[in-house]
Amino acid sequence: MTTGNDLGGLIRFITRDESWHERLADVLDEHFLPALGAFDLDFEDLGDLLGDDWPMVLWGGGLEDLLVRTYGPDAENAADAYLKVSGSKESAQSRAYIKGLRDAPVSLYEVSEIDPGKSMVLKDLLSDAEPVTVREHSATQMLQRWDRIAARVVIQGDHNVISGALLPFEPGTVALFEDGLRSVLNLNPDDELKLTQDQLHRSAPLFTNAWLFAHLPNLLDPEPPQISNSDGDDLLFHEMRFPLACKVTQNQVSQKLSQSAELVISGQKDWTWLDVDIPSSTKRGTGLVLDRSMSGASVLGSLNLKGKTLTLSVNSAARAARGEALVRDLLGDLVKSPLTSIQTVEQMMADDSLESEVAEEEDIPPALAHQIAHEHLDHHYRDTLDQPIPALDGKTPRQAARTTAGRKKVIDWLKTIENRSARQTGSPVADYDFSWMWDELGLSDYRK
Repeated sequence: MTTGNDLGGLIRFITRDESWHERLADVLDEHFLPALGAFDLDFEDLGDLLGDDWPMVLWGGGLEDLLVRTYGPDAENAADAYLKVSGSKESAQSRAYIKGLRDAPVSLYEVSEIDPGKSMVLKDLLSDAEPVTVREHSATQMLQRWDRIAARVVIQGDHNVISGALLPFEPGTVALFEDGLRSVLNLNPDDELKLTQDQLHRSAPLFTNAWLFAHLPNLLDPEPPQISNSDGDDLLFHEMRFPLACKVTQNQVSQKLSQSAELVISGQKDWTWLDVDIPSSTKRGTGLVLDRSMSGASVLGSLNLKGKTLTLSVNSAARAARGEALVRDLLGDLVKSPLTSIQTVEQMMADDSLESEVAEEEDIPPALAHQIAHEHLDHHYRDTLDQPIPALDGKTPRQAARTTAGRKKVIDWLKTIENRSARQTGSPVADYDFSWMWDELGLSDYRK
């Protein structure tokens, strides 16, 4: 007699029975053929691309899909047929699990409360069902709050569990899946995605299709992400060192720089260069955009005065030329021609890695480093609540939270930044408590 939720006997029954084996093959074709055909792959190729585990998880999703389907006028079902023939050989727990799989549709769930190693709360994003608590050991130790997963919630006795074919859905995968779902169900872009049980059953292959179409392109033809600043310039880090002219003092240079409306004093001998003409929220780059803002304006660079040198740091060639013109206009003959060093993104990342290794060797108490990081985050996010956010249509979080439509966007924005922070395992950011932001915006009830 088998124990636990072992499906070995059920799988052997299906693969040895010609009729059920053919039906399983047809279901698997629905799950895999669109992607395999589009990328000219065989199923065996997936192991090399995705790793050994994922193809079997995806195959398990096809098997679970078969178990909810019925065939012919007598509504034949694979789970029922197996239990009728061999149910007595299974444990009570396995029988309950197989019956639960027969009735459980796959859906898209949002993870909220997590008790690592024990349980988590899942909200079905494709129905109006109340959130459910599921018992789970391994997944609860890998998932983070606000992660989204494709899974089947199975009723097993007096509690709920999830099936083995769990797929993590990143934001891009969710968007791809939702587009496909609207197309299949003939829904308009603005229609709410709330599906019936029958619609969920029929949509099962879309989960596999979306997951594969989201993951395979980069694995087959990986391209470095296009990174730009908010002006749309490719990132190329410039450090321009302007030597002070003979007999020129730091005080003379400081007075001139402090007269510019574009430069904000950020330290005793430091200035932040702002784009005061164009609000940060109206600027757009392409691909991954590297942008910082202060008081609603984009940060274009920084200046530092040390010894007999004024250093301008910017992240593109265009800003370097613009910054040199600014310094020339403000200081004239007080400085000489600059000496410029240029680094690519890859070179900058390599330097950051070396600096991190050196920093790890410094004797900084972990508790102090953690406290400093959280104090910085407190300051940063408190300032962010009053800054225009592109994802909120250029409104500040406080402004957007005042309307019904804006409130939904703020909730999504909060979930995104909280989830991204939680994923930075080993960093002080990972355990930062965002609850005060939800409270500050009057949205704490939506965090449960």
